[in-house]
Amino acid sequence: MATCVSETVRDIVLCGHGSTGKTSLIDRLLEITHAVDGTHSVDEGTSVCDFEPEEKAHHLSIEATLAHFEHQGLRFNVIDAPGYPDFIGQTISGMRGADTAMIVIDAHAGIAVNTRRVFQEAEKAGIGRMIVINKIDAEHVDFAELMQSIRETFGQACVPINFPRLENGSIVGVVELLDEKANTANTPIDPAIYKESLVEAAIEADETWMERYFEGEVPSNDDLKGLIPQAVAAGTLIPIVCCSIKKGVGISQLMDAMALCSLPPTMVHRTAKTHDGNEIEVTGDPNGPLVAQVFQTRIDPFVQKLSYIRVYNGTLRKDMTLPTSNGKKGLRIGQLLDVQANHLVPIDEAKPGDIVAVAKMEQLHTGTNEGSVELPEIDFPQPMVGVAIRPKSHNDEAKLSVALHKLVEEDPTIRVEHDEETHELVLRGMSELHLSLIQERLARRDHLEIETYEPRIPYRESITYRADGFYRHKKQSGGRGQFGEVHIRVQPLPRGTDIATFATKANFPNLKHVHYFDSMNFLWIDSIVGASIPGGFMPAVEKGLIERVQKGVLAGYPLQDVCVEVHYGKHHPVDSSETAFRIAASAALRDVCKKAGPQLLEPMVEMHVTVPIDCVGDICSDMATRRGQISGTEDAGANMQTIVCVAPLAEISSYARSLSSLTGGQGTYSLHFAHYAPLPIHLQEKHQYHLQEEEELV
Repeated sequence: MATCVSETVRDIVLCGHGSTGKTSLIDRLLEITHAVDGTHSVDEGTSVCDFEPEEKAHHLSIEATLAHFEHQGLRFNVIDAPGYPDFIGQTISGMRGADTAMIVIDAHAGIAVNTRRVFQEAEKAGIGRMIVINKIDAEHVDFAELMQSIRETFGQACVPINFPRLENGSIVGVVELLDEKANTANTPIDPAIYKESLVEAAIEADETWMERYFEGEVPSNDDLKGLIPQAVAAGTLIPIVCCSIKKGVGISQLMDAMALCSLPPTMVHRTAKTHDGNEIEVTGDPNGPLVAQVFQTRIDPFVQKLSYIRVYNGTLRKDMTLPTSNGKKGLRIGQLLDVQANHLVPIDEAKPGDIVAVAKMEQLHTGTNEGSVELPEIDFPQPMVGVAIRPKSHNDEAKLSVALHKLVEEDPTIRVEHDEETHELVLRGMSELHLSLIQERLARRDHLEIETYEPRIPYRESITYRADGFYRHKKQSGGRGQFGEVHIRVQPLPRGTDIATFATKANFPNLKHVHYFDSMNFLWIDSIVGASIPGGFMPAVEKGLIERVQKGVLAGYPLQDVCVEVHYGKHHPVDSSETAFRIAASAALRDVCKKAGPQLLEPMVEMHVTVPIDCVGDICSDMATRRGQISGTEDAGANMQTIVCVAPLAEISSYARSLSSLTGGQGTYSLHFAHYAPLPIHLQEKHQYHLQEEEELV
């Protein structure tokens, strides 16, 4: 790779819904520009970008792939992002490496679920946007209606800059809006209709031209070409271009449009923070301080870990030692690699706009900053679909841990959680398809077979009213016996109770010591008078209480929101022991809580469900069947609405599948833990089971 001045580099992320032809488009661009040899096909498994075995088998992109070509003296770094929402994390990371998002739409399918999502993500990322309409000659395509739909959904900034020319329903060429000599016959609509829209969108980002326009001056076509990049950067113009990738029509015009409309690194506004918290602008100066970030990680079977780095400012050189944003010891970078899909070529340096890879750098992770300043974190969506997993062979447990670590490194939308309550290993992803492909990769790359099952719901137990009682542990079996007696009072402890004002002598006259456990909102109070329980045994009493809190009293789930006062007891000068008082305290809490109206609590989650407006009624009805409560709605733009609700975690384990069915795949949701709430009585019975009494707790 020749050293590039940032003005001659264009970094583009190609995104959109699945099966719109994104990967095939990159294959054609690479072939036409002779960046690769031969012909390539997604259907035949020979695509340049879909080189992973899972991608070839399923004929779809799973990971974002980097390729490059040259045109009109510009170097285009193109990131091919997966098209299905299941892999949206790859698209988001690709946008961090790009300056322009080129969104591909299937003319026949129109605006699909992921079209909306990537459009919004590109806007959030602050990068330029273009729209490519592919398959324009498919049957039953109404171009005028499609234009109206795009502009209604994404705004009037969307303006076509070329139009298909059709003969007998088949595309034979495209007509450029800025070509005054173009033959406009046989176009679906008169291009002149959009000329004024293009002029207004282009000049909106330039105050001088706006003044001239209002005074009656109209910019020439050459003026417009100069204004277009500025308008794309400002978001006042989103150019639309047309083509048929399969027939190879409109590809050269698309390349010209990419050269005209895509943004150089210097036109995208970015800021970073210094160590002392000051915000600075990233200008794209190759001679300035280094600003770079890892935006993607890939595990390659030959070179192991590959970290993809986008340089925003300064110059990155091989073998240089990088300052790190956390102020720790510098990091020495090894060989820089130019990337053409899965082909790597060593290079010496990278300047603003360049994207390179480095191999076997375990200190680098997706989002890691290289340089003395820190770029914003990459905001990945929270994975919503989870399965509990275990290796089919117990001998593979250590192997599974290593394999899962590699998966999380590659894909930030994968989470691996060890649930300390249920003792389960839970794998979370964006969808069932996502999780299925993860299992395929584990089997193929790591030779690891796993079993999956539904994760347990982390229920809790609590009480509803006050009660008191005692338990005497007495055991005599020859020799020294065991004796311990513990008297307690229990009462509910509401969340948010101020312990300092609650645990006072006004409420507990004989209060001596207070022990509070915040994680379970459990309080126990030592109110022992005299030596009915000698002080040396009180740690054993506490241990017994904590054991019972962890074990529960009703159905084997942890106990929470309870206050226990230990106020009396009995001991024996010979037979009393720590073990005896531990057992007595545990059993006392179990028995007294059973008299205090024990109940099961279920975890509740707050959800934000974003769907098309015409699906809101169906979503609300479905949520009611899940015992969910709607708390409000918010406008999400682009004819979408967000429903805010609270629902039981147990009722939404399969919500992703239902939401997709109800919205035709256009719905998304996020959730986070809200609180615990009583489980309805009619549902508690199936969770209760008889707790086996231990003959002896040791």
